[in-house]
Amino acid sequence: MISKIKSTFFDWHKEIPTATLAVYRIAFGALMLFSTLRFLANGWVHDFYIAPNFHFSYLGFSWLPYPNPIILYFIFTLLVIASLGILLGFFYRFSAILFFVLFTYVELLDKTTYLNHYYFVSLISFLLIFLPANRTFSLDTYFGFTQKTKSIPNWTVAILKFQIAIVYIFAGIAKLETDWLFDAQPLKYWLHTTHHWPLVGDVLKEDWVAYFFSWFGCLYDLFIVVFLLQKKYRNYAFALVIIFHTVTWLLFPIGVFPWVMIAGSIIFLSEDIHQRIIQFLTSVIKLFGKINEISTSLTIKKSRTKIVSVFFISYIAIQLLVPFRYLLYPGDIFWTEQGYRFSWRVMLMEKVGYAEFFIQDSEKKWLIKNSDYLTPTQEKMMSTQPDMILEYAHYLQTVYMDTTIEFGSQNLSFKNPEVHAEIYVTLNGRPSQLYVDKKHNLAAIKNDLSHRYWLEDYKK
Repeated sequence: MISKIKSTFFDWHKEIPTATLAVYRIAFGALMLFSTLRFLANGWVHDFYIAPNFHFSYLGFSWLPYPNPIILYFIFTLLVIASLGILLGFFYRFSAILFFVLFTYVELLDKTTYLNHYYFVSLISFLLIFLPANRTFSLDTYFGFTQKTKSIPNWTVAILKFQIAIVYIFAGIAKLETDWLFDAQPLKYWLHTTHHWPLVGDVLKEDWVAYFFSWFGCLYDLFIVVFLLQKKYRNYAFALVIIFHTVTWLLFPIGVFPWVMIAGSIIFLSEDIHQRIIQFLTSVIKLFGKINEISTSLTIKKSRTKIVSVFFISYIAIQLLVPFRYLLYPGDIFWTEQGYRFSWRVMLMEKVGYAEFFIQDSEKKWLIKNSDYLTPTQEKMMSTQPDMILEYAHYLQTVYMDTTIEFGSQNLSFKNPEVHAEIYVTLNGRPSQLYVDKKHNLAAIKNDLSHRYWLEDYKK
């Protein structure tokens, strides 16, 4: 097993068939094309990016210009074109750059929509910019834009395997905690909501089912890559990948994440399978010529090899360190959410909050109706995420600065208002607890990376 890991991840310059990257490119491009069209068809461009009057920005990215609706739909049209370009290997490098830039830009517009698999897609599309995934079975080689090759350096595939392994392994490590293993939460809560399902509803609401799924899910995430790397078990492991993610897709509303992981895991299939897939597609399309007619190999100059090594070692180090940044902060990560995003904590938390905000100036006080400023999705996410709570409080202060409100026969004037909130949160089925006390002037608290002292302590 150790020798297999060494061969996969450390023998960077071993030559492997080009078909492996080509199959991955096709799978990724097809999934992105489907996902983007689905996003458009469901009206989510309007719901998530046009309907809100206020948008929650990521720390350090509030400077990004927000496009008007016409530009937004144009961006998504370009994403469709870029996905098709990746799928077909047509102007591949430009398509990969375009997709990465536009997809990441859209995701940075509002952190309300943050999902683990969106982050994963940004990382994979970033890596594809540097990988020769168009060196076979592509329109680029068909039209002579780039040279056909029969083999590529192992690092071009190893970096993708590493990225997928990171997702699985860190997701498994995150599940090594009491709520998941010993209370089967939040799976117990989610599975209880399926009691109305015909045939299986009564079974799914049984506690032992939640415990089984919790323990199995943890072991699956921790060890699936180990089995995918071994020739003896690889096909069985990939079949398990398909079954596992199909079941999670059926049981839980987690969008296209299961399909993203199934498509990503294709990279672990044997080189022979990848070549047979390309040969089959070639015979169907009869356009690109047979794969065994390709006779050249892709070589990289030694000067570039050093640059590639430094670049990817730096990338690997970042991916290994970022998920552990929560250790820099006190408190429960699910409560404070410091270090929660971008750390592959998948399906670990059911958090619901109720938030009341007040504008206060001297003895004058005004209760805010959150729905006047936020969409239902934004209000739901804001009420449990501390950085969004602060950002919303700062926004409210700007709205009510030097403002007079007509209230019946009275006029309430706010010169430099404070913003207070009383927020209660329930986490993983526990009783609701005070999350934010109204004694804090949230508008005066800086929204940065420092410890969130203004949150109430979590009582398990």
